[in-house]
Amino acid sequence: MRAKNELTERLGIDLPLIQAPMAGGTTTPELVAAVCQAGAFGFLGAAYLTPQMILDAADRVRELTDRPFGINLFTPQPDPEWPASAAPALEALAPFHAELGLPPPALPNDVSDPFHDQMPAVARSAVAAFSTTFGIPPAEAIAAAREAGMVVMGTATTVEEALRLEAAGADAVVAQGAEAGGHRGTFVADFESSMIGTMALVPQVVDAVRIPVIASGGIMDGRGVAAALALGASAAQLGTAFVLADESGSPDCHKRAVLDAAAQDTRVTRAFSGRPARGVVNRVMNAVDEPGREERILPYPVQNALTRPMRTAAGKRGEAQYLSLWAGQAGRLGRREPAAAIVARIARELERTLGALR
Repeated sequence: MRAKNELTERLGIDLPLIQAPMAGGTTTPELVAAVCQAGAFGFLGAAYLTPQMILDAADRVRELTDRPFGINLFTPQPDPEWPASAAPALEALAPFHAELGLPPPALPNDVSDPFHDQMPAVARSAVAAFSTTFGIPPAEAIAAAREAGMVVMGTATTVEEALRLEAAGADAVVAQGAEAGGHRGTFVADFESSMIGTMALVPQVVDAVRIPVIASGGIMDGRGVAAALALGASAAQLGTAFVLADESGSPDCHKRAVLDAAAQDTRVTRAFSGRPARGVVNRVMNAVDEPGREERILPYPVQNALTRPMRTAAGKRGEAQYLSLWAGQAGRLGRREPAAAIVARIARELERTLGALR
């Protein structure tokens, strides 16, 4: 097992460690820069940013470090299929709006897909890597990223998805295990049949594709990174570990919830965005995502826009029960400390673990 490999060389990093691109404000420019400066690879989660915000965020990272970093977008999605009535979804959120002193929930006016407006800004940013989630990006987006000299990565939750990404021209694939926090990247089959654990998924993807594989899901420390390398991955991508970083944009109540949650305290839900995503269970998740009451959840991205006012207000007030507390199944292994300290600690743990295995 070698910590340095083709992928780390292409990304220009010292460690086989990638900070996951968590959209919604968690991956601040300060977090990305600190991770990169410490020798790992940082990603801006830009799925909810406007083109100008993407360029501004990239500029801010460059003000803080001269190390390479990447940008992630959600791939274009089909137009949502609206249900016959949105009343159940509005009624499910109404009590929480009242508790937060917000006006009654209302359907969003605009849920247009931003990808085609965002991609030119990503190409202009000329970052080192471009990654996507939720599917295969359009061929012209891959070509634009390649022309700008970027390493192109995609997210897969099954071997079939990894093969499709490779065939489409991806330079590397992130194998996302079922333990991972945040949104599931599934795009071929239904998400239930694609909930494959990291330990089972990564070696199968490694054997199936010729491009480098990045392991993701439930990895929080150097032991997890060592396990990923032993399975044949070229690097490990960690999200929840960096939610806890001082530079993370996640609210303090989110960080406390991650550290307090046992593995069985996280669940995959559609309650907040309309797409399956793993987070710490709270009141909103239990009330909205109730078995047999699927009509309470609108399709993505409508549900995501519908719950945004509630989540924004809750974040400002530190109210964890109303937030999407995205987290993987190993949150308790994390620590609240500066991002550089997280990277340094994981590097020490990795070296120690690899040494013990020799």
